[in-house]
Amino acid sequence: MVQSLWQSSKASEQQSGLDQLVYRSNIIGEDRRVCNFGGGNTSTKTVVKDFRGRDTEVMYVKGSGSDLASMKAGNFTGLRMEDIRPLFEKSEMSDEDMVAYLANCMIDAKHPRASIETLLHAFLPFKHVDHTHPDSIISLCCAGNGKALAREIFGDRFVWVPYIRPGFTLSKMIAEGVLNNPKAELVLMEKHGLVTWGETSEECYAQTIKIITEAEAFIEARINETKVFGGVKHPTLEADVRKSIASQVMPTIRGAVSDAKKMILSFDDADDVLQFVGGQDSAALSQVGAACPDHLVHTKVVPLFIDWTPNAEDVEGLKTKLKVGVAAYKEMYRAYFERNKNEGDVMFEAAPRVILIPGVGMINTGKSWAMSQVSGSLYHRAIAVMRGATALGNFVSLVENESYNVEYWPLELYKLSLAPAEAEFSRKVAFITGGAGGIGSETARKLVSEGAHVVLADLNLEGAQKVAAEINAKYGENRAIAVKMDVTNEDAVQAAYAETALQYGGVDIIVNNAGLATSSPFDETSLKEWNLNMNVLGTGYFLVAREAFKLMKAQAIGGNMVFIGSKNSVYAGKNASAYSSAKALEAHLARCIAAEGGEFGIRVNTVLPDAILQGSTIWNGSWRNERAAAYGIEPDQLEEYYRKRTTLLVNIFPRDIAEGIAFFASSKADKTTGCMLTIDGGVPAAFTR
Repeated sequence: MVQSLWQSSKASEQQSGLDQLVYRSNIIGEDRRVCNFGGGNTSTKTVVKDFRGRDTEVMYVKGSGSDLASMKAGNFTGLRMEDIRPLFEKSEMSDEDMVAYLANCMIDAKHPRASIETLLHAFLPFKHVDHTHPDSIISLCCAGNGKALAREIFGDRFVWVPYIRPGFTLSKMIAEGVLNNPKAELVLMEKHGLVTWGETSEECYAQTIKIITEAEAFIEARINETKVFGGVKHPTLEADVRKSIASQVMPTIRGAVSDAKKMILSFDDADDVLQFVGGQDSAALSQVGAACPDHLVHTKVVPLFIDWTPNAEDVEGLKTKLKVGVAAYKEMYRAYFERNKNEGDVMFEAAPRVILIPGVGMINTGKSWAMSQVSGSLYHRAIAVMRGATALGNFVSLVENESYNVEYWPLELYKLSLAPAEAEFSRKVAFITGGAGGIGSETARKLVSEGAHVVLADLNLEGAQKVAAEINAKYGENRAIAVKMDVTNEDAVQAAYAETALQYGGVDIIVNNAGLATSSPFDETSLKEWNLNMNVLGTGYFLVAREAFKLMKAQAIGGNMVFIGSKNSVYAGKNASAYSSAKALEAHLARCIAAEGGEFGIRVNTVLPDAILQGSTIWNGSWRNERAAAYGIEPDQLEEYYRKRTTLLVNIFPRDIAEGIAFFASSKADKTTGCMLTIDGGVPAAFTR
């Protein structure tokens, strides 16, 4: 049950009316059962000094494109009420005219554009107004007999407004309904949500929670758990089996849903999802339509529900059903677009945002992991609404054309147009071995700064986790993950890719970077030393590349591999026969894979660095002493020795190698494969010839 999150001590710390509004909005958005991600809006009417020092009545209302849970004062728009009130006398007003008019009512041009539901707040004669999308209320508003049931719950305390898209007309209907009912305490918006109000911020919030819990209690009293979603049709598979199946099928899904642009995936097997995908009636219920207009932009009208009987031995059968299902969904969506399109409309990607698999769970798609999570979060709300609505009667949704007009609403499209351009590696997943080290960590930072999601694979899990935490703190949750991996262990490599598929859906870029180095005269090189170099630098690179090759083929959307070789790949280093031979093996292995990968759109290139001492575990060990001894100098003289032997008289740093890796992985190198790029400051002995 929804609980009040109001804390008087925290509320009392808020000095201004706007600060109090921020506090109220944040606790409303904190509980997604009360308000959807990005949805709902709140307001307060107060008096402020204008630029001339005059007292002016101002309404602060949530600005367009923000989320109640995380809003700050700067996300609200202040508008002069004396300019807005005359609009109530108008009989009609287009969205475009309303938006243009409200822009002239703003007290600060730097404020965000006002919400499309601004007039809903302005026309109500109350100091504080909340508009939310609570699960229990939408269940009621999406029940076929919702209005009659509302009368049982609320008596004559409510105003029922039939579905109409947000804007001037809806705002005026709500205000007129409230003004014509002196007993009104709330507004129920059919297939949409709830409006409540109060004379203080605390009173307004308390009323919101009170109404929600009244509806919740009414619904829960009618829930029969054995009959939810028609009862159980498909049992849930065990947790480890679910995750194993998901990791195997997600690359297939990712390839199927990635058309002009790639998608990032996420997996969800929460209890409510598993109950829904296993329900007798769920396949049909899922196709009724969206539970709330706010869902449409992120979940599309309906999800893809896969007709599959859970069976851990039938993963290949599931892959086939997924491919067929996604293709059929795209055709369905194209037909939906053609039936409803308006002049000038441009179709979004046709692939599903929500994919439901009996016994396994839900897979969500988006342009980033965060956006796939939004789709998933909103479908959790849809499941809750369907659970409640079917307990009350039958679940109903918007008619098709209403849904289309929300999804392709010009004002919603305008918000999307304000989003920044996607970066070079947006929608890409990079898998970096040796991710905790100097080159690996710097490469991760470089790729993430240009939009990528990264997997940091390293034996040093703690070091990789530290880099991932630093990246996530700067760029957002789950932009980087750390996995422990021994590149010489086939099972460990396969497990790391399975985890990558489960986290993001697949992989686009691998950076084969994990390494070590030893030094000894050839006649003193032991078999153990030889095998160590070959295992890590040869077999390790082979295993990492082979498993990536399989995954990229399964996705069927191409891919990039960048091998980190060495000057020694083409130069016979003194007292380093084992290391140099293994590095030569890497460079040629890359060319061999490039020759086979071309038909699948898989490019493979190699970067040849030299003497990257900064942040390197190799150079902080015995290798430094051994190389210094080979050159007859002291270990602390190595940096200067290496600088002086370059034609450019420079030292090479991890960020220099990261730039080369980023180039090969980028669209700038789309037509380059089987290539070697030397980044060593110019060491003549290593010039390729």
